[in-house]
Amino acid sequence: MLVVTEEVTQTNNQSATPCALPYDEGRLPLVLLYSCVLVVGLPANLLTVFLTGLQVCRKNVLGVYLCSLSVCDLTYLGTLPLWAIYVNHSHIWSWSSAVCKLTGYIFFNNMYISIFLLCCVSCDRCVAVVYSLESRGLRRQRHATFVVLTIVLVVAIGHTPVFTMKEGADEGSQHCFEPSQSSAMVTSFNYARFIIGFLLPLLLLVATNRSILVNVQRSTGLQAAQKRRVRRLAVGVVVLFLVCFAPYHVILLVRGIIFHFPQLDTCSFQENMYTPYTISLGLSTINSAINPILYVLSSNNIRKELQRGFAQVCGQMLLRQPSSTSQNKIQPSNNSLELNTGGERPAAGKPPGS
Repeated sequence: MLVVTEEVTQTNNQSATPCALPYDEGRLPLVLLYSCVLVVGLPANLLTVFLTGLQVCRKNVLGVYLCSLSVCDLTYLGTLPLWAIYVNHSHIWSWSSAVCKLTGYIFFNNMYISIFLLCCVSCDRCVAVVYSLESRGLRRQRHATFVVLTIVLVVAIGHTPVFTMKEGADEGSQHCFEPSQSSAMVTSFNYARFIIGFLLPLLLLVATNRSILVNVQRSTGLQAAQKRRVRRLAVGVVVLFLVCFAPYHVILLVRGIIFHFPQLDTCSFQENMYTPYTISLGLSTINSAINPILYVLSSNNIRKELQRGFAQVCGQMLLRQPSSTSQNKIQPSNNSLELNTGGERPAAGKPPGS
C-alpha cells in the first residue's frame, strides 16, 4: 500500500495534477469561528469607528490610527460571509473568478494593513509615553494621516500579484485560493509576507510595548492597579498578535522552505498541511474582533463616555426634551482616548490604556 501511494504521489507531482485535499476537515469549527468573529467584530468596530471618529475631529493623533484600524477591520470582516459560505459548501466557490480574486485581494490586503496599523498604534503610544516632552509638538494629525495613506498604498500595490496567483480561481474552477504546490513567485511572496508582514512587526510590537512597560513601572506617580492595567495591555497586544498571526505565517515559511526540496513537496505533505493552514487562516480573523475591545473599549474614559451616551438616549426617550445642561455634561472630553496617555498633552499620573 505504501508503494502504491508513493507512485501515485510521484505521478501527481510530475504531471502537476492537483492533490486531493481534505476540504471537509474542520468545516464546522471554521464556519462557527467566522460567524462568531463577524457577530462580535461588526458591532464592536462600528462603535469604535464612531468613538474614534470623535477623537479625529478633536485632532487626536492616536485617533487617526485607531479609526483607520477599525475601518480596515470592518472591510476585512466584510469578506467573512463569502469565506464562511465557501467553507460550508466543502470549498466549492459559487461565484465568478473575478469575485474570488477580488475577495482574496481585500482579505489579504486588509490583514497586512491591520498589522502595520497595529505597529503604528504601538509606536505612537511609545513615543507619547517614553518621549512625552521631546515629542510634544511633533506628533501631528497630518503626519498620522500621511502614514496611514502610505501604508494603504504600499500594501495595495504589494498585493497585486494576488490577481495572477494560481491559487486564485480560474474561470470554471470550483476552488478559490486553495494552497497548492508552490511556484517561485508564490514562494517569494510567502517569504516577503513572513519577514515584512509578521517578523518585523512582531519585533516592533515587542520593543515598543516593552519600552512602555518599563517606563510606566519606573513611574512613582502611578498606583499599582494602574501599572497592572498597563502591563495587561502591553502583554495582551503581543499575545494577541502571536495567537492570530504566528500560526499562519509559520506555515507560509514552511511552505516556502519545502519549495527548495521538491522531493518533500508531495501530495502527502500538502494533505497534512491543509487543515492546519485553514485553521491558522481562521485564527487570523480573530484579531479584527478583539482589536476594538483591547485598544479602545478597554479604556475607562471610553466606557464612561458610553454610559453617559446611553444615559442621554434614555433621558431623551423619557423626557423628549433634554436640558442644555445635560447635553453639555455628556460631551466626550478631549482626553477620552486614554490609550494616548490623555490626548495630545499627557496628564500627570495617567498611564496609557488605563
